[in-house]
Amino acid sequence: MTPAESPDTNGNGDTKGTSVIVNAIAVLRTFTADEPLLGVTEIANRVGLHKSTVSRILSTFEQERLVERDPETRRFRLGLGLIAVAGPLLAELEERRVAYPVLRELTEQTGETSALMVWNGTESMCVEQIASHHQIKHTTPLGARYKDAMSSSVQVFLSAETAERVRALLRSGAITYPGLDDTSLEAYQIRLKDVNRRGWAINYGESSIDEVGVAAPVYDHRGDIVAAVLIPAPRFRVSRERLQSLGEACAAAAHLVTSRLGGRAPRNTEKSNQS
Repeated sequence: MTPAESPDTNGNGDTKGTSVIVNAIAVLRTFTADEPLLGVTEIANRVGLHKSTVSRILSTFEQERLVERDPETRRFRLGLGLIAVAGPLLAELEERRVAYPVLRELTEQTGETSALMVWNGTESMCVEQIASHHQIKHTTPLGARYKDAMSSSVQVFLSAETAERVRALLRSGAITYPGLDDTSLEAYQIRLKDVNRRGWAINYGESSIDEVGVAAPVYDHRGDIVAAVLIPAPRFRVSRERLQSLGEACAAAAHLVTSRLGGRAPRNTEKSNQS
């Protein structure tokens, strides 16, 4: 019996009820943009639950249209019912509403995909996207989550954290950095200071060899980072010279979103990353 399936120990059902909710959330989180179709056995192996438990959870989700079954493979995918759950939040997300026309202009200007990312404390999450018109392009699907230290949007959000917080996130593995040691950690802290100084972050094929990403911060009225504008693009289309122009365009778009939100960039953007 796994810890997630341990029986109620307090006599009032609270522990059992909590574990059921945690298990259900874990099942939903196994679906990703890269793997939208999953079978019961695959999900059970990933969340560490018995197949019968996963099957019951999926059956309930299917009734509520939170998941649906592919008619050919009989595997599951996320269902349209989730839109009804997430819709009110996305509709009220002011950053998303304000950023949408700016992202459209940015994609027209650069020819590349543009996206708006927000931070949940340990992950950068996509809440809006305008896809490139190119046949070959990189996209960031709504709801996609990133926790790679080299992801440009992750760099933007971490640049606002204290050095102590960054160290804790990387050393705990909450933010992934393969082969992390004291030397690379120090180099990464310097990199975040460069993000603050430059005004935008770069991922030149470091988290995915075929992809380039640039991202810039969006600020609120307190001078806190509330979102990031991201441009992902195929690496073969982005020379070092074009990387500069994409970064500048991304930063200009982020500044425009900041202005329309009534926000302001802090005078000393490096202050947040000091220990």
